[in-house]
Parts: sequence; C-alpha cells; structure tokens
Amino acid sequence: MIVALLISMLLSASPSPAPQAEEPVDVAGIIFEHIGDDYEWHLWSWGDRHAALHLPVIVHSSTGWHVFSSRKLAHGASYEGLKIAQEDPHKGKIVEVDSGERPFDISITKNVLSLMMSSLLLLIVILCTARWYKKHDVLNEPPTGIAALMEPLVMMVHNMARENIGEEDYRKYSPYLCMAFLFILLNNFLGIVPFFPGGANLTGNIAITLVLALCTFFTVNLTGTKHYYKDIFNPDVPVFLKPIMPVIEVFSALMKPVSLTIRLFANMLAGHIMILCMVCIIFIMAKYGAVLTGSMTVVSVLFGVFLDALECLVAFIQAYVFTMLSSIYIGLARAHGE
Repeated sequence: MIVALLISMLLSASPSPAPQAEEPVDVAGIIFEHIGDDYEWHLWSWGDRHAALHLPVIVHSSTGWHVFSSRKLAHGASYEGLKIAQEDPHKGKIVEVDSGERPFDISITKNVLSLMMSSLLLLIVILCTARWYKKHDVLNEPPTGIAALMEPLVMMVHNMARENIGEEDYRKYSPYLCMAFLFILLNNFLGIVPFFPGGANLTGNIAITLVLALCTFFTVNLTGTKHYYKDIFNPDVPVFLKPIMPVIEVFSALMKPVSLTIRLFANMLAGHIMILCMVCIIFIMAKYGAVLTGSMTVVSVLFGVFLDALECLVAFIQAYVFTMLSSIYIGLARAHGE
C-alpha cells in the first residue's frame, strides 16, 4: 500500500507531463525532493490542482524581521527582498534577492512541524497511558488499549537500563532512555508513511540525530563518577602509556555521539532512498515499451513491499540500538571502582 501511495504521489506531484522517450527521468531530483526539508508540505494533487500546507517564514535579513506565509515565495517568486534559491550553494533555502546571502532563518519548515506534531503525539500517548494506570488496578487487571501497547515497550527499556546501568542508578536514567526510544521509534514509523502527517524524513536528518546523540553525550559526561574520569585521565596502565591513554580515551568519548548520530541518520536515510529508487524504476522503464514497463512495474512493487517491511524492522532496530548504546555508555560512566 505504501509503495502504491508513493507511486501515485510521484505521478500527481510531477509539475510537468510524464517524461517522453527522449526525456530522462531526474531520479536524483525526485529522491531529494521527497527526503529533503521544505517550506511547504505537499498534501495531494488532483489533475492540475495541488494542495499544500504553506508554512510560516520567520527570518531576519539586512532589512529586519520578516514574518509571512511561504505561499509568497512559491514558484520562484520573491517577496520583501527574499526568495527561495534555485541553485547551489543555498538551493532550497531562503536567500536575499540582492546579495544572495542567507538571512537568520527560524522558519517553521516541514521537519520542524513534523517534530512539533510527533512530540505532541508522543506526549498524548504517554499521558493516556499514565491515565489508564492511574484509574485501574494493575495487579488485578491487564492493560488495554494504548497501555497494552506501551507496557512491553517501556518494560523492555526499563529492563535494559537495569541490566546496563545497575540497580543503584537505573531508575534515574530510565525516563530519558524511554523518551529517546519512543521518540525515535515514533518518528521512524512516521517517516515511512507517505502522506500527512507522516512522510517527513525527521530521523533521516542529521541535525535531529545529532541533538539526540548530544543528549546522551551530556548525560554521560555530566553525571559520570570519579572512577569514570580517573579511567580517562589517570588510568591504571604502565607509565609509558600514561601520556597516550588520556588522548585515546578523550577521542573515544567524542566519537560516541558521532557514531550514534551517523548510525541512526544513515540507516533511516538509506531506507527512504532505496524505496524511492524502486519506485523510480517504473518511470525509467516507461520508454522501453509496455511489456518491459509492465514487468518491471511488478518487480518494482514487489521489491518495494519487501523494502517497506524491512524498513519497519529497521525502524525498530535503530531505536533499540540507539537506546541500548546510550544505556551502555551511561552504565560505563556510572561504574564504581572495584
């Protein structure tokens, strides 16, 4: 179903007629249009009619603050000395018409709106779950509804924290680990859904994954024990290794958030690109005749469905791996001397 929706969206969202035999399909353009950020959120198309959610532009340029709808900048138009760049190095971003420089931009883009909606949705789910437990006797009544879905996920993260952090400290860090796991899992699944309010490539955006990784980094290093810092700056190693080991340990500590950032970002981004590539095969083969087009369409859809299922599995695995590694890093920082 997701592949079929993607195909229909690509067909309807195309601003020009279907490519003829002499017109190559811009696969890169199609892919980056769907995985990139934007100042509007395309909802659907019907014939020549297009529905989009135009988001607010909030920028500070050389002429002061500007707040207006992104509709004013649609189709290459300029407004109040601003426009959306159509060429590199700032392609797709708002720039000043005269200088071509980027202003200070805090606009509500597609990814920002998706972040707000997913955070609100997660808050509602958690509050509904807490409300159920507040009104029911959990010792005599099994959870139902949202609580039944949330309980195994929360208990999985809770047990993970207990195992990796230890009995003394795990309760202090379980809320953060649960938040990270549920936030990543929710946005991973929303990114697979190709229609509003899904479809935003939030966890495939390196800025989002970097902030999540930095949360783990600061949690680890701001709550580390004396033993943790002793192992970094004054480890129990032979004298000739003492000048070298602190450098290695500091580098290792700095690489932990980098690995968390890139692992989540790269896996989710690659999944979206692979699904879009499978859909684009249909358009690439359109110029080779009906027989080849039809057969490759079947192959493309079958592989697309397989990749959809694989992407759902990857969405869960990546949320689990990020949370697992975060709990391990926190556990190492909370370790006490023997």
